[in-house]
Amino acid sequence: MQTLFYVIQIVLAITLIGVILLQVKNAGLGSSFGGSDASIYTTRRGLDRVLFQFTIVLAVVFVVTSMIVLRVTG
Repeated sequence: MQTLFYVIQIVLAITLIGVILLQVKNAGLGSSFGGSDASIYTTRRGLDRVLFQFTIVLAVVFVVTSMIVLRVTG
């Protein structure tokens, strides 16, 4: 049973990393110090919004599975 939760947690972690990397936009070194003319606060539309919401869901599921693993092993 523990092995199943570990596998689920690894898959969730890899998926979460991938989804976060897909969201990165205008993340160059210059823009991190204010070198970009683009506004920081933009409205998410379309795929950006779906990826953002999917990231939140994945993060919550990851935290829940982490608590379950802690409960099962502890």
